Amino acid sequence: MSTTLSASTLLAVPLAPLVGAALAGILGTTFGGNIIGRRASHTLTILGVLIAFILSASTLKSVAIDGARFNETIYTWMVVGGLKMEIGFLVDGLTAMMMVVVTFVSLMVHLYTIGYMEEDEGYNRFFAYISLFTFSMLMLVMSNNLLQLFFGWEAVGLVSYLLIGFWFNKPTAIFANMKAFLVNRVGDFGFILGIGLIVAYTGTMNYAEVFAKAPELGQLGFPGTDWLLITVICICLFIGAMGKSAQFPLHVWLPDSMEGPTPISALIHAATMVTAGIFMVARMSPLFELSDTALNFILVIGAITALFMGFLGIIQNDIKRVVAYSTLSQLGYMTVALGASAYSVAVFHLMTHAFFKALLFLAAGSVIMGLHHNQDIRWMGGVRKYMPITWITSLLGTLALIGTPLFAGFYSKDSIIEAVHFSNLPASGFAYFAVLAGVFVTSFYSFRLYFLVFHGQERYDQNPDAHHGHHDDHHGGDHGHGDGKPHESPWVVTVPLLLLAIPSVVIGYMTIQPMLFGEFLKDAITIDTVAHPAMAKFAEIFHGPLAMALHGFSTPPLYLALAGAVCAWYMYLINPALPAAIGRALRPIVVVLENKYYMDWFNENVLARAARGLGVGLWKGGDRGVIEGGVVNASWKIVGAVSAVVRRAQTGYLYHYALLMIVGVLLFMTYFVWLAK
Repeated sequence: MSTTLSASTLLAVPLAPLVGAALAGILGTTFGGNIIGRRASHTLTILGVLIAFILSASTLKSVAIDGARFNETIYTWMVVGGLKMEIGFLVDGLTAMMMVVVTFVSLMVHLYTIGYMEEDEGYNRFFAYISLFTFSMLMLVMSNNLLQLFFGWEAVGLVSYLLIGFWFNKPTAIFANMKAFLVNRVGDFGFILGIGLIVAYTGTMNYAEVFAKAPELGQLGFPGTDWLLITVICICLFIGAMGKSAQFPLHVWLPDSMEGPTPISALIHAATMVTAGIFMVARMSPLFELSDTALNFILVIGAITALFMGFLGIIQNDIKRVVAYSTLSQLGYMTVALGASAYSVAVFHLMTHAFFKALLFLAAGSVIMGLHHNQDIRWMGGVRKYMPITWITSLLGTLALIGTPLFAGFYSKDSIIEAVHFSNLPASGFAYFAVLAGVFVTSFYSFRLYFLVFHGQERYDQNPDAHHGHHDDHHGGDHGHGDGKPHESPWVVTVPLLLLAIPSVVIGYMTIQPMLFGEFLKDAITIDTVAHPAMAKFAEIFHGPLAMALHGFSTPPLYLALAGAVCAWYMYLINPALPAAIGRALRPIVVVLENKYYMDWFNENVLARAARGLGVGLWKGGDRGVIEGGVVNASWKIVGAVSAVVRRAQTGYLYHYALLMIVGVLLFMTYFVWLAK
């Protein structure tokens, strides 16, 4: 049985996409003289990600079957005192799973991009960006120390900024990428404070060494307060996760990031950037297990995000934004699982969600292409008969999302609900209500989207923006906006849909046993089963994936999901006048939802103005007043005033100076005589 992995092989996993990104980004753009063309650019980047995927799949096999593990330093950057700053890899079940998910979804997105971005002027640049993004995410999930984790964390944030603002001549895209960048800086401030506290009290950045000292951290108080140090550390770390994984109230950047091209919506919002926070908390489980306060905080934040972001999906009309709010809600589910100490369930849902959410995003992009780049679901309908592959894969993704028994999403979502039900934390009651209610909400907005797009009356000729390019998701050319019938997308778009549909259906059934109740994640995740018995109780009632699916036909989540689907069917196919009537009756609530709970308004008119006011105050009071006026200007004025006085004593007459010298000597003599007495 193999127990180790090759360092050179692991190093090739992140470096292969990096090399592809460098070649396409330098040689395929004006920066390097456009030496290579489009075909070479996408071939090199796809080859890099394909190599990374093959090596990741091989690593997963070694980890899962042979029990292989790896935890070594690859390169020591510097040593400051006793603090080592290193690049190293930690490969266990959690890392191996993330490596495969990231590389597989990235590979699908790369293939899809060939068809979706074929008319865009920035074709080569886009491939360079998404390969660089893949490298950044791999460095994050493979790290064995906090320094490399932070490097990958910031790198995915930087590349997401470039991707969201890919169409840099589009004002809304520039606003969206700046918004994402700034909101993530808020979360990252908390994240780096948490890392700083860990380093300050443990003297190391290595995961294994930090976790070994976790019991000691759990006994220390935070100076000047009654709080435990570990609670402050965990909350600071989780604030970082709130920004990266778009948890309330730091969620506001994610829906606006739909201004970027659809492929990056799938890449950022399915398997990579937004799940980085979930991965980080799961990796830091030995720390979080020591603070019930932090876990309750996580439960509440996750529950709010899961339920209230789902409500916003109900009133969206942009096909991509509906899926984006679905992502927010599902991230809330993952966060709730973390708060219930069901870390393995959280990463299990992370994995299943990556496949079916990438599928739904890419299917949405296929619909946009087929409908001549119309994104408004109110002007769709009847697409099913024109785009059969997109239709069936979208249906499979939707069934997985709402938690249909035997589909991937069923196993992970129901596991979250069960884990929260068994949790003994005070906040678990609210969280349980939120995740249960969220099942109905998820089903309703998912089937609202499905029915409006694929069924019912064709409404293409009613689109008021059909000739104005209002829904210009595709920056370079739109195949001509107009009233033409939908058409199925090319094979480079439909093949990734089919390949993503397969795990969206079967991956949950295949992996729930080893991931939640087997040995696969045992050494990656730590749970205090005495203090937090949720997973132990869940294990007692689990009797296999088939039994769980059969039992799922008699549980409340299935009936709530079915009720949501039936309500959507009736309201949008049978009685389409009903939604408008309900909207008029509940107008105040609809206004709140349309304004996204006024979070953007609050941020722009309160926080942003307060920050601006603080900045102006520091500029005028601190910079101009204290530094410039009080230090710089005051110093030369004092020197000038003293000089003006002293200058009067400089007469140029020798007898004046002699007199002053004699007077000075007399004064000194008088002083010393007085001291002698």
